Amino acid sequence: MDKVNIEQKLSLFTEHWSPKIVGELNGQQVKLAKLKGKFVWHTHEMEDELFFVLKGSLKIELKDKTVVVNPNEFFIVPAGVAHCPVADEEVSLMLFEPATTVNTGNTPGELTKQVLDKI
Repeated sequence: MDKVNIEQKLSLFTEHWSPKIVGELNGQQVKLAKLKGKFVWHTHEMEDELFFVLKGSLKIELKDKTVVVNPNEFFIVPAGVAHCPVADEEVSLMLFEPATTVNTGNTPGELTKQVLDKI
């Protein structure tokens, strides 16, 4: 058992849209990611998804509105809700989600990460 230093873990990677596992508990994974640009519209049919912004400002587009999430804020996208994350500038964030969650949900493509690195 070791504590996790978020800044240190974030310094270990530069790629965008490639979540890294930094912890696991009760079937959930704690992930860090760096985002830049627009992701894909997708839905997670069975899982809620929590976006906790550490640095930057993340826009989460929903069908009826856009939610802006700033540092030290989080937003939970309920299961079954279509969403599209957008980072005009680089965003660092923490995700809490079931270990079975695929980053692109029901929209597989070139940004899909089936196997995540543990750092």
